[in-house]
Amino acid sequence: MSVCLIIDEMHPSLHAMLESIGVAGDYQPTLTAAEVPAALAAQPYEGLMVRSKLRVTAELLAHGPQLRYVARAGAGVDNIDEAAMAAAGVTLLNAPEGNRDAVGEYAVGLLLALFRNIVRADQEVRAGQWRREANRGEEIGGKTIGLLGYGHMGRAFARRLSAFGCTVLAHDNDPAVAADDNAALVPLAELQARAEVLSLHIPYSLANHHFVNEGLLAGFAKPVWLLNTARGEVLDHAALVHGLRAGTVRGAALDVLENEKLNTLTTAQQATFDFLKAAPTVLFSPHIGGWTHQSYVRINEVLTEKIRAFRAGRVGEVAGS
Repeated sequence: MSVCLIIDEMHPSLHAMLESIGVAGDYQPTLTAAEVPAALAAQPYEGLMVRSKLRVTAELLAHGPQLRYVARAGAGVDNIDEAAMAAAGVTLLNAPEGNRDAVGEYAVGLLLALFRNIVRADQEVRAGQWRREANRGEEIGGKTIGLLGYGHMGRAFARRLSAFGCTVLAHDNDPAVAADDNAALVPLAELQARAEVLSLHIPYSLANHHFVNEGLLAGFAKPVWLLNTARGEVLDHAALVHGLRAGTVRGAALDVLENEKLNTLTTAQQATFDFLKAAPTVLFSPHIGGWTHQSYVRINEVLTEKIRAFRAGRVGEVAGS
């Protein structure tokens, strides 16, 4: 039986799913990143399953010459050197389909929380304050929502926004991305001219590092509300601070940060974080947009199916992974 080394915590349903397709999971979630090379070298694993603990590099792949695939339990692949994978002849499988619905729902929640002052109002009532007029909010209906990136996550958000009576515009640099009934694909300049909300749904890559910067934010014709459920590094947080100070950004909800290890912030990062923490129109959450009980299982289902298709030589079934 084929064996896949699993080095991160996964929902226990994974084992039976893998066995159903003829794959044995060697479940070792307590392995540290430093211990993985030796584990790969110890036996001829066909697959490696990871979350974000480990960077998959050419050096790592050299320890597992029999590897045929790396399965990333989630959507983002910024911890994987895709060029090194291609050079080693190892296929990358990931599972954006597994948590796209969770992210889509969560982005709606963040937008509602921003527009309706939900967090602040809760805190005030707990403190014995009953301030209705100060918490008069905005409605999603009638707004123009701009999505930067229209892959699995952006589409899931747009599908849910379709019930609110708003206009949804999307911009994506990938020419293969097609419009659907839930959003119109537009050039970036048109998105900037019309949007009142900017929601980020682009993956992190070197090309996308600080894609949303001071210049891009200054290019919006109207002050915008900003949501980020993608990756922290696609947003220049110093530019966000500038936008909040200048009034070009009305508020922000951040599920991700440039540096999510809060005890390792640089001096500059700490200063930026301190400003954002004190800002009354900024909300945070700890990268939980795709983190639900349902997505925990669904990611297993998606990866199992992609591994099955890959092992059967049915490349078309794993295309777009």
